[in-house]
Amino acid sequence: MTARSPRAALLLAAAVPLAAATAAAVLRTNHLNLYADLHCIEITARPRPGCPRCHGEGGWWTGGAFPEIEACGCWSDRRKIRIRLLRVSAWDEPPF
Repeated sequence: MTARSPRAALLLAAAVPLAAATAAAVLRTNHLNLYADLHCIEITARPRPGCPRCHGEGGWWTGGAFPEIEACGCWSDRRKIRIRLLRVSAWDEPPF
């Protein structure tokens, strides 16, 4: 493809970073986190900075002898999207 049409190769090389920057801006405005590696792409929710309940902290500590954090609904009630990319095979023995 690159040997026959260098204009298309340059256009593609310019389009990929533009698409990545656009996707990052959209995720930032929708209060989402993006994590990607060889095995999966995950999109999870972040706490909203203007939330009146948690004030952007994501939750609050509950009292008692053993305090725990209670998650705010501004991010904990939203779904997590996970796209699997490469299949991870099960090993019979460790790789070392």
